[in-house]
Amino acid sequence: MRIVTLSPCPVTDWSNERRKAQLRATRLGHNWRRFRRTRLFIVLMCLAMIPPLIMSTQYWVHDVHPERQRLAATQPHLHHIFDAAEPANQDTAVVNVVGLGNLDASDTARALPMFTELGQVWAVQYDNAGIDTAVISRMVAEHATEMGVERLVFVGHSMGGIVALEAAHHIVDDTDLDLLAVVLDCTPIDLHAVRPEKRDAGENMLRWMGWLPGARESRVLRFTVEMAARQERFLTTRPRALPDINQAALSDAVSEVLRDKFYNDSAASNSLIEAQFLAIVASGAADHVVALSRENDERPRPALIFMRPHRGILDEVVDVDHTQRALFDRAGGPGGTLFVTRMYGTGHANPIQQPHVYNETVKNSVVPFVNRFSQRDVALAERSR
Repeated sequence: MRIVTLSPCPVTDWSNERRKAQLRATRLGHNWRRFRRTRLFIVLMCLAMIPPLIMSTQYWVHDVHPERQRLAATQPHLHHIFDAAEPANQDTAVVNVVGLGNLDASDTARALPMFTELGQVWAVQYDNAGIDTAVISRMVAEHATEMGVERLVFVGHSMGGIVALEAAHHIVDDTDLDLLAVVLDCTPIDLHAVRPEKRDAGENMLRWMGWLPGARESRVLRFTVEMAARQERFLTTRPRALPDINQAALSDAVSEVLRDKFYNDSAASNSLIEAQFLAIVASGAADHVVALSRENDERPRPALIFMRPHRGILDEVVDVDHTQRALFDRAGGPGGTLFVTRMYGTGHANPIQQPHVYNETVKNSVVPFVNRFSQRDVALAERSR
């Protein structure tokens, strides 16, 4: 029988004070003698900033920078939609310009084939980086020269009417083309014509654009804003309780935003929307109306036509009554250039939704007035000579 002798276990000193002393001797800044707390605070703040910096870098590199590069490569275009209904009118072109939140007027122009009674129909596609009316007017003038067009009609839908007025003013001042008319579809003549709730939303957007770096290009922020604008569709708030989320409605909203705002080549960028709203804020539309309505010995005055719902309350975006009063003060009255046509069953600048009403109005009211007015002003100009 073998006997194994066990040595006694060493006694371990589990002193808590010694453990604390060891931790103090090995922790960050243990040998700092001067400004230790300040230096520790700075180091901890720097460490805390690392995750936000990593996220910010990813945001800038993968979200803002690619969009900024894409926008730098965009430019305005002019699309030919229809030929004139009569060959004799091929020397006239009707130029469509769309409003806030839209990039390309092609779909709107296709919904209004009755404008072919005046001439060819063209559609302006904005530069997605912003708006320059001088560039737009020059593009229109150059294309008119190439196509043998001598006379122009600008049609501006909603905010597009502000762009149309300014571009038309450039045409009159800078080219030899004749401007037959400017048609305004529910256009806000100034910022006061925009309904307060819509005006507030636009002003909030401008604040975010100014405060947050990259907000003009960011697709992540665009997605957040678009979903917030649709929250009533999938979010039900209850007093003293958490809100309910309708998962099916949320999925539909996400799909809609991705489809219409991200994977749609005709979607306006944040930068363009900002430029469009600023066009309303800094609008000189009233001054352009006065300038275009002024008697001119060198060329006939253009007609000014305002298309609106028959009741102002039906337009939930623009106070069309305010715009009508402002237009009348500047271009109406005896010998004026203004013609107002009221449409039944329409809302805010919606020819795609109500093409029948719009085309009937164009055929029965707009085209006859443009023809009569242009003939009248030509006759008056000839008499004055």
